[in-house]
Amino acid sequence: MKALISVFDKDGLIDFVRGLQQLGVELVATGGTEQALATENITVASVSEVTKFPEIMGGRVKTLHPIIMGGILGKRDQHQQEAHSHQIPWFDLVVCNLYPFASVIKDKTATFEKIIENIDIGGPTMIRAAAKNHAWTTVVVDPTDYPIILEELQATKTISLATRKKMATKAFAYTAQYDAIIADYLQTEFFPAKLTLSFDKVTALRYGENPHQQASVYRRSGCEHGLLSAKQHQGKQLSFNNLFDADAALRCATEFTQPTCVIVKHANPCGVAEANNIDVAFMSAWLADSKSAFGGVVVLNRSCTVAIAENLCKVFVEIIVAPSYETAALAVLKNKPNLRVLEIADLDKIDKQKYTFKPLLDGILVQDANDHHLLEHELKCLTQKHPTPEVIRKLLFAWHVAKYAKSNAIVIAGNNIDGALTTLGLGQGQVSRVDAMEIALCKAGNKLDGAVVASDGFFPFRDSVDLLANTEVHAIIQPGGSLRDNEVIAACDELGIAMVFSGVRNFHH
Repeated sequence: MKALISVFDKDGLIDFVRGLQQLGVELVATGGTEQALATENITVASVSEVTKFPEIMGGRVKTLHPIIMGGILGKRDQHQQEAHSHQIPWFDLVVCNLYPFASVIKDKTATFEKIIENIDIGGPTMIRAAAKNHAWTTVVVDPTDYPIILEELQATKTISLATRKKMATKAFAYTAQYDAIIADYLQTEFFPAKLTLSFDKVTALRYGENPHQQASVYRRSGCEHGLLSAKQHQGKQLSFNNLFDADAALRCATEFTQPTCVIVKHANPCGVAEANNIDVAFMSAWLADSKSAFGGVVVLNRSCTVAIAENLCKVFVEIIVAPSYETAALAVLKNKPNLRVLEIADLDKIDKQKYTFKPLLDGILVQDANDHHLLEHELKCLTQKHPTPEVIRKLLFAWHVAKYAKSNAIVIAGNNIDGALTTLGLGQGQVSRVDAMEIALCKAGNKLDGAVVASDGFFPFRDSVDLLANTEVHAIIQPGGSLRDNEVIAACDELGIAMVFSGVRNFHH
């Protein structure tokens, strides 16, 4: 048996090569791999010795040679005579991994020239050739597979077709992902004709949304900072629904810079509060709708304090996420061992997607991320009553919460404990905006003094505004753009309510 080895990632290489030598496998290696083996006193033949041709063009060309490619691709039962006449040796095992393009593009100091030089050419060619010819040749691209190969060789002196096919499948996925990352980096067209997506499996999950559905979670290639990289201090493995809910809460929390708590249940916000300190923000968010918060996800954008930990131990939530934890808070949370405690440092640095995706039966919908952050100067007031600066602050808060509530969505917000800006009632996921308003008002109850309303879409009729009669709602924010905007404005004027148009719709289906 003869093996060709060309690896950038040397992890596990020395033990693997020594194991192959003990089994009598002949070894051939490219320059960098040969040098790494030589430092461990392991002598192997070089590719140049096999091809009788040196590496050229600064190492850009070394394995792209008929003797190498023929030795990998040849069919042993059809091409034996041809290989013999051209002195081509058969390679039964190709061990190869590629230049670290994905790592280099994350280096902010890397020049474009350096990045281009880290596009591997010979490696993918060898990998694909060996994978294609897996009837005769075994290809290994992942160092974690070295023990599998050694164990099988030690046990049977050969590698089974089933293993060769499994390794070939893995190899094609490896090169496909490599090319996808390169294409994505070089892509300048925002919505390209060919969209390549690259994800790495993190782990299998116990089940999906429901117990009868299988599921796994994948991380976007190159993404290093986010929910899937969180440090888990305690609790069981995150479930499919846990991950989805936590992601929804994180997305909402990143909208705010002041101390903020977001509580999500079934991917919908049920309590959001912004305050001068995180303890007040948490308590305000919890009291906003404690019934819905039961079994939910809590996300803080400040360190979790002992006070918050003590309160969480009195209630039932699935997950708490924070950028850090007071040491004493972690000790308190241990009293709730099933509570999943996650730490994500620097929430403001979470790697965000430039695209978002929604599945279709026969494809996907792709759109750029809704990262618009509404500012005061974008607001347009057409009602007789104009909002004060304090009311505008409430409106903007409610508007940014509405961005993460399922459509049709109505968010009622106001002041709570120590003046904290808090959601008072949310109506979301309704097929009628009137229904959404009624639910939000029901949730808010008698807490409407000084409240404001945000609607993720325009009001098609004045009926939603008419529901605010005899309430203490002071102002409304909505996109505008309805054929009946004048009727809606008139309704606000009749009720003495200020209304501003944002000019931006916030549908979230």
